Amino acid sequence: MVFAAPNEALARAEELLAADPSPLHASVAHQVIGIWQRDFGDTRLALAQLRRARDLASRADSPEREADVLATLGVALVHSGRTREGLAAFERGVARGTGHTRARVLYRRAYVWWVLGRHGEALEDVRRAIPVLRQADDVIWTARALTLRATVHLALGSVERADADFTAAERLWDTTGQEHDKADAVESRGLAAFRSGDVPAALRLLDEAEERYAKLGTPTFMLTIRRCEVLMAAGLATEALAEADAATAALDGIGGQSTRRAELLLVAARAARLAGEPRTSLARAALAVRLFAGQRRTWYETHARLVLLEARVATGRASGRLVADAAAVAERLTAFGAPAAPEASLLAGRIALGLGWTADAERHLAVAARSRHGGPPLARMTGWAAQALRARAAGSARGVLEACRRGLDVLDDHRMTLGASELRARATAQGAELAALAQEASLVSGGPRRLLVWSERWRATVLTAPPTRPPADPALLSGMTAFREIAARAEEARTDGGRPVAALEREQRRLEREIRSRTLHMRGGAPGDGHRFDVGRLLRRLGDDVRLVELAVLDGRVHVLLCGQGRVRRFEAGLLAAAEREAEHVQAGLRRLAHPGAEARLPLVEAAGARLQELLLGPAAAHLGSGPVVVVPPGRLHRVPWALLPALRERVLSVSPSASSWLRARDTAPPPGGRQVLVRGPGLASGGAEVTELAQRYGAAGAPGSGTPGVAAPDAKAPGAPGTGAYRGPVGRTDGSAGRTDATSDRVDGTFGRADGTPGRTDRSHGPVNAYGVRGGAAGAADRPVPRPTVLEGDAARVPRVLRELDGAALAHIAAHGTFRADSPLFSSLRMTDGPLIVHDLERLDRSPYRIILSCCDTARFASVGADEVLGLVTALLPLGTAGVVACSAPVNDAAVVPLMLTLHKGLDAGLSLAEALRDARAALPGDAVHQATGWAFSAFGAA
Repeated sequence: MVFAAPNEALARAEELLAADPSPLHASVAHQVIGIWQRDFGDTRLALAQLRRARDLASRADSPEREADVLATLGVALVHSGRTREGLAAFERGVARGTGHTRARVLYRRAYVWWVLGRHGEALEDVRRAIPVLRQADDVIWTARALTLRATVHLALGSVERADADFTAAERLWDTTGQEHDKADAVESRGLAAFRSGDVPAALRLLDEAEERYAKLGTPTFMLTIRRCEVLMAAGLATEALAEADAATAALDGIGGQSTRRAELLLVAARAARLAGEPRTSLARAALAVRLFAGQRRTWYETHARLVLLEARVATGRASGRLVADAAAVAERLTAFGAPAAPEASLLAGRIALGLGWTADAERHLAVAARSRHGGPPLARMTGWAAQALRARAAGSARGVLEACRRGLDVLDDHRMTLGASELRARATAQGAELAALAQEASLVSGGPRRLLVWSERWRATVLTAPPTRPPADPALLSGMTAFREIAARAEEARTDGGRPVAALEREQRRLEREIRSRTLHMRGGAPGDGHRFDVGRLLRRLGDDVRLVELAVLDGRVHVLLCGQGRVRRFEAGLLAAAEREAEHVQAGLRRLAHPGAEARLPLVEAAGARLQELLLGPAAAHLGSGPVVVVPPGRLHRVPWALLPALRERVLSVSPSASSWLRARDTAPPPGGRQVLVRGPGLASGGAEVTELAQRYGAAGAPGSGTPGVAAPDAKAPGAPGTGAYRGPVGRTDGSAGRTDATSDRVDGTFGRADGTPGRTDRSHGPVNAYGVRGGAAGAADRPVPRPTVLEGDAARVPRVLRELDGAALAHIAAHGTFRADSPLFSSLRMTDGPLIVHDLERLDRSPYRIILSCCDTARFASVGADEVLGLVTALLPLGTAGVVACSAPVNDAAVVPLMLTLHKGLDAGLSLAEALRDARAALPGDAVHQATGWAFSAFGAA
């Protein structure tokens, strides 16, 4: 019962002891309490209970009972770090037991061998135990033995054998009521899915196991270790580190197993190294090595030594001693049959290369390169990385490029099994080294064209295909609805006198975790179709007038690849780190200029823009020609306000995450019908003043809140008009908590215009000048009918209705509060009447609007993840059918945005592209600091 209903078993054992039982029965009760404390509580209490159970079994003169207790005691001793005593207890148990009892003892000793990393002995003991258990028709213990054997096979990389044993065990578990064992079986299948390379299935099964354990009320330290391994493989190392550290603290709090503590430290050390925290990794790994050595667990100690060496190298240490240590670790891991052996050989070869020891490097890298032909995707990646380094050492650029191509193809296939865009983006970090090696080799041997190809090969890959559409999972849909409701209630509580919202925020975070978890379970489709970037096609689409500027970063320096007029030229610019610092200064300046009275800072911001140009464009700035420019920056530079750079200030300018993404946008056809949608969310500081003007311009009529075209009351004075000092500042924080709503609002506006590519109106006569200095009127009415927009506001501006109307629209105009979430970019949101519309919602669209304008603060902010990926509102829309977006990279003044947006609409109605209309709208703004800063903060993305 202790593994079917643990807490009930504990209670019944305590009741039995209170009834003055016989020594034999008391021995059973103390053993049950000992098992519970060993696995779910304090190991010191477990040892005391189990020694008492052993003594009582001896008094009862029952050798079989004593043998059984000795096996349980042996497991507890090993878990407490007393390996020698534990193995001695097993020796006595095997000697005292016979037949069926001895088979159970052998199974438990096999488990201990697995804990100690001695897999050969584990397989031998379980081989002896299984036939006897089957002959005794002991279903529960046979299933346990099969599960253990499968787990040992996984540790040795034998996934097929493990699957067979897991399947046989699962059939047996289905006939029992052993709920804890069943949860363990689900956990084990999750581990098997991970070892076979199926990350979404692994996450789903581990989450299912966690739910089962939660119902039983039992801790999940082993599950945490396995989940952390999967998270690291998915590129979520920071999360893995946090989970491992939290589990270690919880384990220490209950006096739990020393063996589990060492394993948690090891997984934390690996996560810290992958998360870019080498000193944290160093500390965790050193402690893990000491614990494993004291526990006589050489398998684990050797793995911990590998992580310790990797951390030392990451902190800048390199010496002949480290080469020898890494080689020794590789040799021991090979002797164990550990799948991690190639990683150690790769490390030894990499250190040797850095020291100039080419012969030693070749020897170690050749061993590591053998893994490229088989095994899980990440193991093959290790092999191709070793092969690329061998080729570089031999001076073969062609060999480097071939190895990099093959390795990235492996990772591409793996990425496409992941359905969630976040996982696809983060998984690219595994290919960062190969991409960098290929860029380096192409720079040396292939010229600018080849460098452009390799720059595109591993840039913004998450945009190459739409994310897997979330399934119609009732639990996921209800979770998203509950999330919106809780988030809206929390926001309302803040604005209504600052009532306490701690409980609401906790529930909001819980629902976020649930939504994200279910999203990560999604599997991707088939592997990619092998499409490759074609430089010739790009140059043909650019023609003679358009220039595309792709910025590549090699060894920390920006290289400008200038494409146009049928050729690609390369220029060297400044250091990336210096450009990032300057961009932060510019962002700070724009934030200040959003407030009236900061005019004195305008020359400082303009000077910073000139410095940014020198760092990012260098001599290429003089070769841009006079036509439109497309800028393709790396992920870490997407917050740069490109219109501030002097060479780009008066140009038709657009930004794209990659040249491939720009080509796809160019080829995207607008949907038929030219359907337009206007959405106005609640609580806007300006009352959505430009929305009212746009509705009037396009001939909308109807009542606000009806969901039909409507306008505000004519006598309503729009807040945010010039002179009010209203400020479009962020309402959301980037630390994960929801922001506040007040007069300093974060705004999002979308735009109407001609999305079908037909010419706009030719009659340039306008209606009367409105309060914002822009002429209004029924634009284009004299030339052609303008589709009347659907206006969603008030009760009609709820997320489900908004999503239905956005799906397949030609153009969308959204005016709502916006929040960027740096901690979780796919929870970046636009505030609707019933709560936030998040990126996860947008990913449910069949086709996002062809054109969309987001005129609030920070909608053009992205989280840079993986190798060179960006996640945010804009990048969520681009793979779903959106060809053009206007968005803002900084806080802006509420009043100054209105004339910019209205002039932008006029340009669209005249048949201009987003980039052309935005250029003209900037030029039409007044010359004061507030309006100039507002214009610089906006960028056009894509090619519509």
